[in-house]
Amino acid sequence: MLTKLIVRAKNAIWRLKQNKSGQTLVEYALILAFISVVAIVVLQALGTKVTQVFSTISSQIDKANSAS
Repeated sequence: MLTKLIVRAKNAIWRLKQNKSGQTLVEYALILAFISVVAIVVLQALGTKVTQVFSTISSQIDKANSAS
């Protein structure tokens, strides 16, 4: 009886070691968080550049309209 219980416990522990789905989920969550942080930083940096480009375009259009 005791040996069957020990064997079942060993098998249960072995199955838990083989189950990597929880670990994989955590890894994907960390990767997603990292990508999100990088995307936010890049968008913030590009946001100012895009604003400058649109401001330049707008001023050039205003100059062209006033010259006509």
